[in-house]
Amino acid sequence: MIMNEQIRASEVRLTGLDGEDLGVVSRAEALELARMHKVDLVCTSLLSSPPPCRLIARGAAKERESRQRKEERVQEHGPRTKEIRLTPRIEDHDYETKLRQAEKLLQGGHAVQLVVKLAGSKEGASAKELLERLSKELSTFGRKETGIQVSGKQAAVRLLPIV
Repeated sequence: MIMNEQIRASEVRLTGLDGEDLGVVSRAEALELARMHKVDLVCTSLLSSPPPCRLIARGAAKERESRQRKEERVQEHGPRTKEIRLTPRIEDHDYETKLRQAEKLLQGGHAVQLVVKLAGSKEGASAKELLERLSKELSTFGRKETGIQVSGKQAAVRLLPIV
């Protein structure tokens, strides 16, 4: 992103703070306007002549660019999977903590793998019930990618974030 003094064009097509078109102005005049309003002058494209530039609040351009990079990275690699481990005999407070943790991860764009460790063969039904309850409560933040899989010493379900 090219900002302020980094812009080398002699003239720029300037857009104001509220999106109004200010026309083609000299680089010096655009920089003076930016200083006067205490904002940044940001070049939005180098492909046209004169290059289009905007007056944007200080720091907002960098924040927007970092958010855009993060979204591109998520789309490129897909959501990262984070695992949350539980036990079938979980207490209410611990359940609420794990629920909040899963909510936060799903809102952050991560996929969540909920895993219940089984100690005995009789815990499979309670583990499945626990995962069903969790996935139902998290349905506003994520959707099931897989069904509940009970195998050996664990039961698991994977939730994808709703974008």
